[in-house]
Amino acid sequence: MNDVTEPLGPNNLLLVRNLRAPRALLWRCWTEPALLCQWFCPKPWQVTEARIDLRPGGRFFSQMQGPGGESFPNDGSFLEVVPMERLVFTDLMSAGWQPVEAGLGFTATVTFRDLPGGGTSYTALAKHRNPADRERHAEMGFEAGWGAAALQLDDLAASLM
Repeated sequence: MNDVTEPLGPNNLLLVRNLRAPRALLWRCWTEPALLCQWFCPKPWQVTEARIDLRPGGRFFSQMQGPGGESFPNDGSFLEVVPMERLVFTDLMSAGWQPVEAGLGFTATVTFRDLPGGGTSYTALAKHRNPADRERHAEMGFEAGWGAAALQLDDLAASLM
């Protein structure tokens, strides 16, 4: 089910999952740094630090570390925050709307919608500047990586019930 209200487009990647956890708990896992660190990247990678200033123009930072000691800082900002419904963030700007040389060069929209009978429809749309950036993100494992992270998100949120 594609609950995105705009066309997918050639520069975009999309992940849609039905999760068992309620959206209030999924929202907490996205917006509380200590919880985000527990699920935000697929294992065996881990998030060692997260900073979240949950407002448009606020900082969204995560420090990812690989099993071989690789380190990947991901700094960006929130563009839109609709509590319990939608987060929009980008790595094209840092906090305070400051343009940056971006890592992957994308803007993501994450949405949460109640499912009939319980659970949440979870959608992650990653919009890229151009087809080359989209392809690079796809080759890095968008589908597998964001899919694994979504399962980890659901497991963590369900454990909070």
